[in-house]
Formats: sequence, C-alpha cells, structure tokens
Amino acid sequence: MDDKQPKPQQLSLELNPQTTKVSYSNLAIISHSRSEFVLDFASTLPGLPKAVVGDRIIMTPEHAKRLMNALFDNISKYEAQFGVIDLGGKGPQGGATFNLADFGPMGGGSKS
Repeated sequence: MDDKQPKPQQLSLELNPQTTKVSYSNLAIISHSRSEFVLDFASTLPGLPKAVVGDRIIMTPEHAKRLMNALFDNISKYEAQFGVIDLGGKGPQGGATFNLADFGPMGGGSKS
C-alpha cells in the first residue's frame, strides 16, 4: 500500500503593472469581531493631523492567523539576513504599538 501524501498545490500569481495597485502604509489599525478581522492601512505625514486610510482588508480569523504566521516567518528570515529590526522605545513591544481603546471614543472630531 502506497501512503504518499498529496503534494501541496502551487499557486501562480500575476502582477500586472497596469492593474496592480501599490500602496504605502506606515500605520495599521486592526480591529475584529467574532467572524472577521479588519485591517486598515493608512499613511501619516509629518505635520498633518490626520492619517489617511488607503486600503481596508477584511479577512476571516483563520486567514488573519495565517497572515500572522507568514509575517512571523518572513520577519525571522529578514532578521537572520539583515539583523534584528529595532523598534526603539522600551518594553516588550518597543513602544511601537498602542491600543485604540486607550484613547477613548474615536470619532470624526473633538467634543467640547
């Protein structure tokens, strides 16, 4: 009896420069419900009071965890090749992350 495991299927991607959207983000805001993770990718510029969301990605919790694992794997490979990424700051997160709940209700403007 042959117990060969099926080979993982290869996925081919096409990046067409005329139709592929490229975005830059230096800020990501992540929220979730029981059934979805929402990732808002934004960019903020020095001197401007607002960050502009350029892309919103909505995914299932399973896909969010796959993305986390893929990022962890790629960051580990990057650091093995180029050295540890310094986040600056102090503490386990390097001061590079924050929780929106720490800032109170979020809205379009300030309340007086």
